[in-house]
Amino acid sequence: MKSVKDIMTSDVSICHTNDQLSDAASMMKEKNVGAIPVCDDQGNLMGMVTDRDLVIRGYAAKKPDSTPIQQVMSDRMYSCTPDCSLEEASRIMAEHQVRRLPVVENGKLSGILSLGDLSTEEMSDHAAGVALQDISERPEVH
Repeated sequence: MKSVKDIMTSDVSICHTNDQLSDAASMMKEKNVGAIPVCDDQGNLMGMVTDRDLVIRGYAAKKPDSTPIQQVMSDRMYSCTPDCSLEEASRIMAEHQVRRLPVVENGKLSGILSLGDLSTEEMSDHAAGVALQDISERPEVH
């Protein structure tokens, strides 16, 4: 059975906690991505910054380009280990409604698993479908 390390992206671009909004926006444009892990100088995962974080918590809140990423990043993190099964990783993604799951080993970022990675893996196609359905469902309004 394949594990996360078999299909994750290991060459991941990162921002550092002291990088600025403009740095993250430029990197997202250059790499054509919508989310970037944020690490400290030792490579420990501190959070994620998404294009939505930049817009809602940054620019729409009238924060300047020089604002540190740490002020707008999401620091409530869900992650998995490289040895995690694809089924377990898809369950975590579905449960927490995330499309990208950082892969962490001993506190350090070692890769990222995306819903796209799961969907291209034949053995996990069903798991990806279940995760996508749960991620895409709108919560009921009472």
